Amino acid sequence: MQTTDQHVLGIDIGGSHITAGLVNIKAFTLDDNTVVRLRVDSHAPARDIIHNWSEAINSVWEKAGTGPTRIGIAMPGPFDYANGISLIDKQFHKYEALFRLNVRNMLAESAGIPSSHVLMRNDAEAFLEGEVLGGAARGFDPAIGITLGTGIGSARSHKGITTDAELSVTPYLDGMAEDYTAIRFFLRRYQELSGQPAKDVRAIAEAVPTDPIAAQVFREFSVHLGVFLRHFIKLDQPQVLVIGGNIANAWPIFEADLRKEVGELFDGVEVRIAALGEAAALIGGACCWQYA
Repeated sequence: MQTTDQHVLGIDIGGSHITAGLVNIKAFTLDDNTVVRLRVDSHAPARDIIHNWSEAINSVWEKAGTGPTRIGIAMPGPFDYANGISLIDKQFHKYEALFRLNVRNMLAESAGIPSSHVLMRNDAEAFLEGEVLGGAARGFDPAIGITLGTGIGSARSHKGITTDAELSVTPYLDGMAEDYTAIRFFLRRYQELSGQPAKDVRAIAEAVPTDPIAAQVFREFSVHLGVFLRHFIKLDQPQVLVIGGNIANAWPIFEADLRKEVGELFDGVEVRIAALGEAAALIGGACCWQYA
């Protein structure tokens, strides 16, 4: 394909994957033919993680038949996005090897581009930006969004500006909100109650109709997420809440319990499941170049 200044390579960094593809930042569209998704070991040494990421970048350029482009990355926090330095330590259970390293410079060097061609933003912020520009939150203001996966991301959009709400580290019970609303909660709690390990959240969700323990884990999750959302909604008074991330695939299982927990605060708030899937974070990540 022929690229222009409108085309930016959007990247979404997850706890176990990297997804990348070319985005038109004027039309807010992702070129599906260029998308690459690779597994990532987030506990690997730093050099291996960077090599894995640069493989994905080069694969997109190869599929697109183009040379290097600017890059916009949706990256989980905590992170010094302006300077490209990771602040993710071992308590977040991912990418601990990147702690205090200049990830932007390392990735730019590995990909063979100037570091000035790489911009980074929070992944939940990028997700909500994508959904505001062309997905489930389009036409709503203010909007809030959460991503449920290896962590819980939170973002807000008001008058065209989308920012990280930074609520995952809110103190909660004996830890922080993320400890009770992410994948690790499901796996830990299921094993505590059953004495048996679960492969993943999907396996727990599929067991709900026949396994009372699986059902209990989802009910407890709904209580914890309800506390989180009551706080968030009170802060922002949004018109719409968009829910994304892998755990959102189990929405039919926990919707009723969550609505009960949040109660009347959901009145007047449109609750929507993300419409764009992974494309939201890629579009939102690439579109950070609109503000550069």
